[in-house]
Parts: sequence; structure tokens; C-alpha cells
Amino acid sequence: METAEIEKVNYLKKQSAQYLNILKSAEKGYNAEINVLNYSELGCVITNMLKLCILALENDNYKKPLIDVGLLLEQALQLFPTDEMELLDIINEMQIKELCDEVK
Repeated sequence: METAEIEKVNYLKKQSAQYLNILKSAEKGYNAEINVLNYSELGCVITNMLKLCILALENDNYKKPLIDVGLLLEQALQLFPTDEMELLDIINEMQIKELCDEVK
């Protein structure tokens, strides 16, 4: 390789390390983080994505959709806090049991 080409490659490596930092390598593909303040904001993000999908489906029945509804639904599904919902079920069951014990 010529010196100029080596310099270009080194420059691209340096720029890549600085700017290409959103995607993190994972077992299958890559992960990208989304920053939210709390679960309420996460819920709003998911809700708004689903509303956008509904609007896109309703408005684009007769023309080519400009929004990739499938991709949005897939992202909303990945954002959904399944583990946290299971924790809420456990807490709810504990409260119901506690209330039943108090009634007895």
C-alpha cells in the first residue's frame, strides 16, 4: 500500500472509533441503547410508536406506505419491558396475598 492510502485507512479508523459508537456488538448482530428518564417515558415512547403504526396503516391503505410499520412494531416490541412487567405481577400477587391474610 502507498503511504497516502495507509494514511487514509488510519484516518478512517480514527474517525470510526470516534463517531461509530451507537451500535454495540452482540451475540446476534448489534445492540443500540435508547435513553429514557424512567418507565413512564419508556411507556410513552412505546405508545407513540404504536399510535404511529396505527395512523400509518389507516392512512396508507391505498398507496405505498412511507413508514416501515413492521420495523416500528419490531422496535416497540423490543422496547417493551417484559421483565419489569413480570416483577409487577410478583408485587401484585404479594399485595393480594397480604390483603387476604389481613382479612382472615
